[in-house]
This record gives sequence, structure tokens and C-alpha cells, in this order.
Amino acid sequence: MVQATARHLLVSSEAKCEELKQQILAGADFSALAKEHSSCPSGAQGGDLGKFGPGMMVPEFDKVVFSAPVNEVQGPVKTQFGYHLLVVTSRG
Repeated sequence: MVQATARHLLVSSEAKCEELKQQILAGADFSALAKEHSSCPSGAQGGDLGKFGPGMMVPEFDKVVFSAPVNEVQGPVKTQFGYHLLVVTSRG
């Protein structure tokens, strides 16, 4: 089975998500922004979600994680939890 590692940050609004994405694209550190802004407990680890397989995350998240290019910021991705930015750090 394919496994992936990823990191993400979770915020409550699409506007905040877009704002943080622009900061990351301009060179801000993803992990630092996750620690400061993410409402997910993983924020304390810089958004690191560890290794997981298909079906272990919500469908909207899975779809991106198992199809997006590695090491590129994706999002905003809307789920029942809010708006995510995510980066697939490995897949295979």
C-alpha cells in the first residue's frame, strides 16, 4: 500500500489560509507558521502528521495527499475541520 508523509496547518477561514499560503510562497517557514497559527494539535510539531496510508485521513485530504506533487504547498483544502494548507513530504 502507498504511504505518505505530510505536514499541514489548519485555520478556520479561507482568507487566513490564503494569507498564510502567500507568506509561505514568499519564503516564510511552514513549520513556524503551523506552530503559530494551526488549530490542529499537530501544529506543536510544525504540522507534521507522520506516515499514513489512504483512508486514514478525511477524503478531501486524502485526495490531495495521494495526487499532489511532493514538496509543493497545496490548499486551501476545505474539510469539516476548516481550511488546510498541506505539503506532501514523501510518498511511495
